[in-house]
Amino acid sequence: MDKSRLSNAEKLKVCQLYYKLGFLALPAIWAVNYFWFYEEACIHPEFDEQKEIRRLRRRSGIGAAIWLIVIIMWVIIFQTSRIKWGAFGDDISFIIPTGS
Repeated sequence: MDKSRLSNAEKLKVCQLYYKLGFLALPAIWAVNYFWFYEEACIHPEFDEQKEIRRLRRRSGIGAAIWLIVIIMWVIIFQTSRIKWGAFGDDISFIIPTGS
């Protein structure tokens, strides 16, 4: 999609849509929203919808960062504790490694 062809109101609608889709457990869309609307929020001259785009962009960045932290924490906990969890650890594993 070429954002330069969109009006400022349409850009705000796209930003709002991406922000709402992020709540469907799609943190990658929040990350896209954060980076994709950087120019509109920070570089372009002031326009009416810019304040709302900045707010949604900031929230999208925070949401994506929180998801990233949670996923990293889960991977660390799972990798270090799977063997201690016994059968439950095996049940939630996609591939059970062989060896000791």
